[in-house]
Amino acid sequence: MKGLSSKLYTIYALFWFVFFTLLAFPLVIIFSFFGKRRGGNLICAMARVWADIWYFLVGIRHENIFESPYDPAGNYIFLFNHISYMDIPSLFKAIRKQPFRMLGKEEIKNIPVFGFIYSRGAVMVDRSSRKRRAQSVHDLKNLLGHHISVGIFPEGTFNETGNPLKSFYDGAFRIAIETQTPVKPVLFLDNYSLMHYHSLFSLKPGRSRAVFLEEVSPEGYNMQDISRFKQKVFDMMESKLRAYHASWIQTGNK
Repeated sequence: MKGLSSKLYTIYALFWFVFFTLLAFPLVIIFSFFGKRRGGNLICAMARVWADIWYFLVGIRHENIFESPYDPAGNYIFLFNHISYMDIPSLFKAIRKQPFRMLGKEEIKNIPVFGFIYSRGAVMVDRSSRKRRAQSVHDLKNLLGHHISVGIFPEGTFNETGNPLKSFYDGAFRIAIETQTPVKPVLFLDNYSLMHYHSLFSLKPGRSRAVFLEEVSPEGYNMQDISRFKQKVFDMMESKLRAYHASWIQTGNK
């Protein structure tokens, strides 16, 4: 899609995005009265419906590929690569059955309406504040203790390196060891092609794939093993992104 047709498509897609966001806003306010756990579960369920309808209207076909199946009744720390703004709606197309919360950046709260909704259905983190970081870790552990899975972008921000992944933060792996919760890596293969991180007007229809890799148990790892644990997951995700020929990998990095 190029030129005028691309811009018209993006305006069309953004119209429906804003429309359903505004439609969801009063429901989120109501769900908030049910408390963080139950209310958050309701918001998560609503977000799945929102993603289903929006993807259908804008012509994005999503597929979940299970290289390694997992128990939908289980408790996991899902780890996603981060390459596009489309990663957020893809979360709700990928994680379909179990209660789930995402760790989100504090800055998202500044987006009108959407930021309010997202903050009510996610755990927000302010990396500039040690106290706020500690609080977000506490909140994630609390959710896992109540059998609510969590999702984390271990790269922290968009990967703009041209490599399959950028370096991972330790947080997800520390929490996995402390709570003895298995890590389940999930790859978003097509979001970079659907919307480049530099421009909202790069949005286009097409396919969207989420690949579920083999889970990695924290059993046998301790706090001195975080780097080894992290490297194992990094290597697994990097290898599979290369195998699937992820489109953002620059030729010299393949």
